[in-house]
Amino acid sequence: MAKRSPIQTAVFPVAGRGTRFLPATKASPKEMLPVVDKPLIQYAVEEALAAGARRLVFITGAAKRAIEDHFDSDQELEQLLEKQGKSDLLRQLHSVLPSYATCIYIRQPAPLGLGHAVLCARPAVGDEPFYVHLADDLIDAREPVLSQMAAVYAGHRASVIGCQVVPRSETGKYGIVATRGRGDTRRIHAIVEKPRPSAAPSTLAVVGRYLLTPAIFEHLERIGRGAGGEIQLTDGIARLLGEEAVYAHRFEGKRYDCGSKLGYLQATVDYALAHPELGGEFRAHLRRVVARGRAGGQGRPRKR
Repeated sequence: MAKRSPIQTAVFPVAGRGTRFLPATKASPKEMLPVVDKPLIQYAVEEALAAGARRLVFITGAAKRAIEDHFDSDQELEQLLEKQGKSDLLRQLHSVLPSYATCIYIRQPAPLGLGHAVLCARPAVGDEPFYVHLADDLIDAREPVLSQMAAVYAGHRASVIGCQVVPRSETGKYGIVATRGRGDTRRIHAIVEKPRPSAAPSTLAVVGRYLLTPAIFEHLERIGRGAGGEIQLTDGIARLLGEEAVYAHRFEGKRYDCGSKLGYLQATVDYALAHPELGGEFRAHLRRVVARGRAGGQGRPRKR
C-alpha cells in the first residue's frame, strides 16, 4: 500500500486532443500511447501513487473513454486469463490500479487551457494540497519526481513546481521562473509564460509537475483568459506568488517530452533497452539496424 502522505489527491489533465500524433490519436487519447507495454497515463498514475496519492482525478474531454476503461476492471478478460493459466498477465492487470486508490472523472466542458482544467478539479480536491501531473512529460527517476516534491513540501509547507534548465533558445516553449537562493530548491519571485529568449528571466523551465496549495483555485477563478484565449495555470501561479511562497525544485531524473514524436520515440527506445525481458534482444536488434545503415541501408523499412 502507498505510504501515508499529506498530499492525497493527484490531478491529471487529459482533455487535450493530441493533434501532433494524428491519426493515431483520432479515436484514442494521446495519454494511452504505449511506451513499450504501458500507456503514458499508467506511468503517471504509478508516480502519483508512489508519492502517496490515493484519490486520482482525471480531467477528461471528448474521446477519452479509453482512460476510464483502462483503470476499470474487466471481469471477462480476467476470467479468460485465469482459465488459460496466465497468472503473470493476470497479476499485471490487477496491478494497474491498487484497491486503495479511487478514480474520479470530471469532464472539462471546453478546451480553455491547463488552468481551467485544474480549476475543474476543485470539487474533488477540496481544501487541501494536491499534485498536478502532465502525462506527456515522462520522467525516469530513481525517486519519483512527485515524491521529491512531496519532500520539499514537507519542509516548506508551500507550493512546489518541478523545473529543469533548458536551452535559452527554447524558453518560448515553457513557463520560465526567476528564483532566489541556491541549491536545487529555490523560492520563485516571478514566472512568465513562454517568453522570448531575449526576455526570459532565466532558463529554468516549468516541466509537467506541480504540487499546489488550494489557494491556487481562487486565483484561477479570478484571472480570466490569458495567452491563446485560455486560462493559464502560469498566470494563476504568478498571482499566488503575491500571497504565499512558491518553490521551484530542480528534480533529479531524465525527462522525455512525449508530447512530441521525437521525445516519444526516444522514451520508447530507452525504456525498451531497460526492459527486463526485452532489453537484451532489443539492444541486439538496434546494433543490427546501425550496422545495416553503415553498410548502405539495405533492409530498412520504406520511407512513408
